[in-house]
Amino acid sequence: MTIYLVDIEQVVHTCPVHPEGHPYDIRRTIVDLIPGGPCRAPVTVRCGGQTVLIPCRRHEPAKRQCGACRVIVTERTITTRTPNGIAV
Repeated sequence: MTIYLVDIEQVVHTCPVHPEGHPYDIRRTIVDLIPGGPCRAPVTVRCGGQTVLIPCRRHEPAKRQCGACRVIVTERTITTRTPNGIAV
């Protein structure tokens, strides 16, 4: 299982359509990465006379991927601020 630890910074503003405010600029920064290791269930792909093994993360949906290929994203911090730089 590959785990990404991210920090999120979002800029929020209000407008006539959304008077309660909404984010319009969201930036994510990867802070840490814990790799899951090599694929434990590679998939054989054939095209014509060629055969190749690829990691299951490149072929299968998430629920059918092996434990090493699955990805988890964990949000460490979420910072919200206004366009003039004031943190909310």
